[in-house]
Amino acid sequence: MENNEKYRNIKGWGVDTDPRNEPTYPMKDYTGDDHKKLNYERPKQQLKNIEVLHSNERPSISSVFGTSMPPSGLSGLLRRLAFRYSESSFGHWFPLIFADRINVWEGYIKDFGKGKLPNIFKERGWGSELKYNKKKFVTRSVIRVATVAFVVAFILGSSRKRKRRKH
Repeated sequence: MENNEKYRNIKGWGVDTDPRNEPTYPMKDYTGDDHKKLNYERPKQQLKNIEVLHSNERPSISSVFGTSMPPSGLSGLLRRLAFRYSESSFGHWFPLIFADRINVWEGYIKDFGKGKLPNIFKERGWGSELKYNKKKFVTRSVIRVATVAFVVAFILGSSRKRKRRKH
């Protein structure tokens, strides 16, 4: 008994056996090379002259990789920590997202250190948000101002309490 006949009672079995029912038919030009992809030659390894983070689920780094920004600072520390965990866990993705946010502030600090004043309004896209979504921009601005005011009031209030205790 042929395999197709053996499992014909299973609903949907063999739906992909007809090449005319294949999603890329008739656009795909079948040359027989589809099965040769399993035996490809790996590209020459790119030279590694900076730190490259890669998944702990891979035995080695990929043949070609990006080198635009090697990990550095606090964000780099978080990225190194993240790559100790599997890509299927929050321990991997949460630190990477947090590191991106920290890296933005590290960039601002680096700009200030070079004597350059960053255009935070433009870099954060607030001009477009103001133009196309005024209500959301105003709401977020009010929340930001209120949060900063609360933090400043809390810090000032706690420092005044400490001064009172000393006297």
